[in-house]
Amino acid sequence: MPKAKKSSKRQKFDYNRDRKKLKKKFIKKYNPRIEHPQIRNAWDDNKSMARNLQEMGLAFDPNRALPVKKQGLLGEGAESRAAGVVTKPYILHHLQEEASLPEKDTKTLSSDLIEFVQHMIREHKDDYKAMARDEKNYYQDTPKQIKRKINEYKRCHPRHFDDFVNSLGATQPMTQ
Repeated sequence: MPKAKKSSKRQKFDYNRDRKKLKKKFIKKYNPRIEHPQIRNAWDDNKSMARNLQEMGLAFDPNRALPVKKQGLLGEGAESRAAGVVTKPYILHHLQEEASLPEKDTKTLSSDLIEFVQHMIREHKDDYKAMARDEKNYYQDTPKQIKRKINEYKRCHPRHFDDFVNSLGATQPMTQ
């Protein structure tokens, strides 16, 4: 079997390579940037990733953190592994507090869609078939699609919708 061509060639120093840049590139790849400031401050570069996460009370391998119980002959479950010593519990508490905060619904609708919905309600009240035949229905939405858009407007802007319906002086309220 023939040998590889470059195996017998002597290694030469490559003057065109910047060794300092190579080392920085390797370190950057080996230690990626941690976005969360609490974790970044508690991170120890001299320890492994698994050890750092274990000290913070976080799981490196979810299969080891929550093992699947194997059924034996007598139905015995597998014993759980020790979690290890948590020396930095404040990070875990901070992450739990952050996760328990309610997420604010920031969805909004375009002004064109709001204008379209208001026009349809103003002209046709809750007659979705008539809305579908309206000349302002440029995209030829079906009655169900128009109903969905109106419900989306109700959900995203409930106060605006109530004010709009009250300003019309509607005798009968909009039905779902």
